[in-house]
Amino acid sequence: MGETEGMADLFWPGDARAGDILSDEALIAAMVAVEEAWLDALVGSGIAPAGAAKEDLAALVWPNHRDLLAKESEEGGNPAMALVALLRDGLDHNRDAARWLHRGLTSQDVVDTALMLCASEAVASVRASLRAQVAALAVLVEEHRDTPMVARTLTQHAVPTTFGLKAAQWLTGVLDAYDDVAALVLPVQVGGAAGTMAATVELAADRRDPVETVTMLSLELATRLGLTASTPWHTSRATVTRLGDAAVTCTDAWARIANDVLLLGRPEIGELTEGGGGGSSTMPNKANPVLSVLVRRAALTTPQLASTLHLAAADAVDERAAGGWHAEWATLRTLLRRAVVAGEQTTELIDRLEVHPDTMAATLAAAGDDVRAEQRSMAGLAGHAPGGDYRGATDAFVEAPLARAAGVLAAPAEVSP
Repeated sequence: MGETEGMADLFWPGDARAGDILSDEALIAAMVAVEEAWLDALVGSGIAPAGAAKEDLAALVWPNHRDLLAKESEEGGNPAMALVALLRDGLDHNRDAARWLHRGLTSQDVVDTALMLCASEAVASVRASLRAQVAALAVLVEEHRDTPMVARTLTQHAVPTTFGLKAAQWLTGVLDAYDDVAALVLPVQVGGAAGTMAATVELAADRRDPVETVTMLSLELATRLGLTASTPWHTSRATVTRLGDAAVTCTDAWARIANDVLLLGRPEIGELTEGGGGGSSTMPNKANPVLSVLVRRAALTTPQLASTLHLAAADAVDERAAGGWHAEWATLRTLLRRAVVAGEQTTELIDRLEVHPDTMAATLAAAGDDVRAEQRSMAGLAGHAPGGDYRGATDAFVEAPLARAAGVLAAPAEVSP
């Protein structure tokens, strides 16, 4: 299709960070890849004639076809039908390829598999961001495990703590998100008209075991696309909801960091500063914590998108949902792109973060006896005089997330597709 500059959205500053992930062009390219991989698998199995595979289907789709496909997709209710028609028109010089293209598949097979192929790039990007955050936060925890500050509960001073423990909580959230993303499985969808693969079994009727042939075709498709082989999941949408849930787990964890930076970066507190903050259009004195604001923005919108995916899954009926399936596509695109963008912004936020230990210590000191009230109460109950700095097991509690972080960083980094 040729190279594009990717998407950009003035309504979502920073969207360009996601590049071409889940753009219209990326979806078209993925659907073409699915059709070509399936056609090649049919030829490789001997079901389709050898000449059918001697085509570069991507060369048949040009950038100006995007608007045509968008318009024609309305008639069929999905983009796969229009794409198949376009490809067959382009294959008028190769009757075998035109005749065997898409045979055994249905539109949902193409759209679902293409979405998983597009999602794999988003997942790889988010996973890379999480890994970078784990590395940066582990350093932050170690640097500040003994940096005293006041803990706050319900906005009020509570007891002494350390900034290292606060950062360890950030790290725990990021590690939990990393685990969820790493556990994702992105399968191909090969079900045929109603999840029975009857058409492909019929095409393979002269084989010793037509069903085994179909199973191997599905495996071959998955291998060619770098996805996971699977039985049909056309009305069992956990694959999609898990993607959405993992993305929300990420934005939850990132917002936890952003919220602390926003609160502790207020001028009257001044314990943290977002380095390189943005300016104001009118007030030259301001350095706004733009990254934190944008990360928090993402976290305020992604749960609703994931909820739509769950609602669509709950609306599944018969052997293809009427509307629920269709509601997933744009929702998943928006959700995953926002996660990709917020992931990069959070990494940058952590890397730029400025910690002010002197201010933290001064705030703790200014809190005076109030933050020791519980200590005095507990010491009186136990029958001894208060002693020590009243940090409890603070130092010990940073060890578990640091150990988890070491495990993540010791594993080979995932190679992007």
